[in-house]
Amino acid sequence: MDLVIRREGFAQKYGGLRYSVRRSLADPNGGRAEYSLEWTHELGARVWPDPVRGWFFDWDGPRAAHPVRCLAHTDGRLGAESTAGDGVFQETEASMIHRIESHAVMDEVSAWDPWPISGLGPAVARQLDDLGEVAEASGPMLSWRMSDAVAVMEFTCVSREFPRERQAWIWFRGEEGHRQVSAAAVLAARADG
Repeated sequence: MDLVIRREGFAQKYGGLRYSVRRSLADPNGGRAEYSLEWTHELGARVWPDPVRGWFFDWDGPRAAHPVRCLAHTDGRLGAESTAGDGVFQETEASMIHRIESHAVMDEVSAWDPWPISGLGPAVARQLDDLGEVAEASGPMLSWRMSDAVAVMEFTCVSREFPRERQAWIWFRGEEGHRQVSAAAVLAARADG
């Protein structure tokens, strides 16, 4: 019964919701790659029992070649199924509200300058400890921290490998933001070397 109530609730609350999320990331040549991803929120047809408790079901998410299936759990969490199609729920966000708010923050920082993504992303992010958490866009698997000049999104990737890899994307704006991230990158490189 809980499954039926949650699926109907999802369809009533989010069915038909559509929006674009702009992104900017550093490209491999040191430039900037900008793109937009179209999101829809339509209930899918598949359901799976969770071996621990409850159920999860699929829903349509981004309108793109996407390597994962979007899932919602009857306890409110969102997740994904890996490209293996293994039917395993991997949590991505604490709730749909967290996902929507995270998309809003991503759209906001798309106008900022992206820091080049590298293997040191999480180490650089750890050095940026003076940022405030964006609680409404954060949860255990995806979190945002920001100031007026720096934004950090830390997230756990969907993967068949465990533990799942943690990554960080960083944006800055203005000279002060560039200075802060540059200093954090130097400290992270020292700690790594």
